Amino acid sequence: MYVRVVRSGPRRYVRLVEGYRDASGRVKQRTVANLGRADQLSDAEVDGIIDGLQRAVGRSGADDAPEFQRARAFGDLWALHQLWQELGLDEALRRALRSSKRGFDAEALVRAMVFNRLASPRSKRGVLDWLQEDVSVPGVDADQLHHEQLLRAMDALMSHAGRVEEAIAAQLKPLLDQELSVVFWDLTTIRVHGEREVADDLRRYGHSKDVDGVDRQFALGVVQTAEGLPIAHEVFEGNVAETRTLAPMLRRLLSRFPLKRVVVVADRGLLSLDNVDTLETLAEQEGLAVDYILAVPARRYAEFTDLMAELHPQLEEQASASGEESVTEATWQGRRLVVAHNPERAAEQSAVRRHKVHRLDQLGEVLARRLDSQDAGRPGRGRRSTDRSAHRRFHQQVVRNRLSSIVKADLGAENFRYDIDDEAWAAAERLDGKLLLVTSLQAYEASEIVDRYRALADIERGFRVLKSDIQIAPVYHRLPDRIRAHALICFLALVLHRVLRHRLKAAGSSYSPERALRTLRRIQRHKVRLAGQDYEGFTKPSQEQLELFGELGVEAPQRPA
Repeated sequence: MYVRVVRSGPRRYVRLVEGYRDASGRVKQRTVANLGRADQLSDAEVDGIIDGLQRAVGRSGADDAPEFQRARAFGDLWALHQLWQELGLDEALRRALRSSKRGFDAEALVRAMVFNRLASPRSKRGVLDWLQEDVSVPGVDADQLHHEQLLRAMDALMSHAGRVEEAIAAQLKPLLDQELSVVFWDLTTIRVHGEREVADDLRRYGHSKDVDGVDRQFALGVVQTAEGLPIAHEVFEGNVAETRTLAPMLRRLLSRFPLKRVVVVADRGLLSLDNVDTLETLAEQEGLAVDYILAVPARRYAEFTDLMAELHPQLEEQASASGEESVTEATWQGRRLVVAHNPERAAEQSAVRRHKVHRLDQLGEVLARRLDSQDAGRPGRGRRSTDRSAHRRFHQQVVRNRLSSIVKADLGAENFRYDIDDEAWAAAERLDGKLLLVTSLQAYEASEIVDRYRALADIERGFRVLKSDIQIAPVYHRLPDRIRAHALICFLALVLHRVLRHRLKAAGSSYSPERALRTLRRIQRHKVRLAGQDYEGFTKPSQEQLELFGELGVEAPQRPA
């Protein structure tokens, strides 16, 4: 039985029609009731007809009004879920975390926590509210979920850390060049909260890369391929020396990935002769080709003063002739040293230094005049100055501006005095705009070595994503394994973020991963209860959203029939 609208001349009539089969089996229709002219039926009359039909079949009362549940974000999580499955992380983690004693799906909860870092980063308690109130994560039943299960899922990650890391590495192996892999290694610091000490505490006070000073933290190292894919991470104590992190990372990397040749590119702070010796020894022990490109930290530039006096004129001449950056090479400690000179950067650094020296010289003259005036019986306002207080104030400013090698206060002198070392100043200017790289690579041109190192900047962008979009910090966990689990969850989120970025870039899309997820987030899942039955659906994707799914290489969600 159904409603049909029929025409009779210019008028339209609404009829209730029944379909049936006659004695010979042919389908026919007959009019059960004529409900009137369509243009004369008011809304109240239509509602009355509907209510009457509902009463006739026993449906009546306020309970029959539609009940709409809160709309939940869905589109971005659908895309992440499709990507997670495509990378094989679902099955890999499910196998690694398999347990007959656990009454919940640990892989699903880990996946939910990873997606949360990309969609709306929150604390673990915040994740619970997010799952139960705001979103619909495919394959996650949040109704019976509680906070303790999220923590137990984190504990399961660390209880099976070896299997989990091997499982993740197995899914990333197909994305790597097995013959030659250029890997980038860098370290950052992550702020943590809490004062109480625990056994094997990772939270140590050290020099922070986020604040100007000392903070309680742990250190996080990330290994990234030349294509921008994070493939491994390590967690260290907050006060670890950077030079001690390179060898453990490389040993673990080689144990996970069957690489035949590795070129390690690392930033300033990781160069030490011990690290270089370790890399060379490791190559001999493993029978592998392990090469490196290590930047010389600025604090060690003084070791190259004499060498720069020889190379600087050549670099300046090349830069003046080409109008671009100049590159040359030399030998240091029996190893290849590549030097790049950027004239624009050199001019900027020299100008900043000259300004600082000028300001210090002005301060010195002011302090000296004040002392001379006091000696002449013309004291100024405020507390009386002494040569010692003048020395102390001047020296503090010299140290703050990091110019102790150029501006030298004679702290042992009876009277206030200082000198400017013009030779040291000139030597410092010769080092301005210079990038010094120590490398074992001989087959590459010097300019190629510089380009390889400059690609390391991409890992810095990855750290910015970890700290801004993924919001790895601040960390409120205190147990070492919980901190490691939090770092692993954020690392997996970074992997998904980089895969999203790579696919958008390959498709020529103007979207960033953040904007793409924000656009897809507008696709929401809806649920309504009508006449005792539940109906589900989701927002119809717009053309823009359908194109985004295509650029990401994942299927758009299909509406139920």
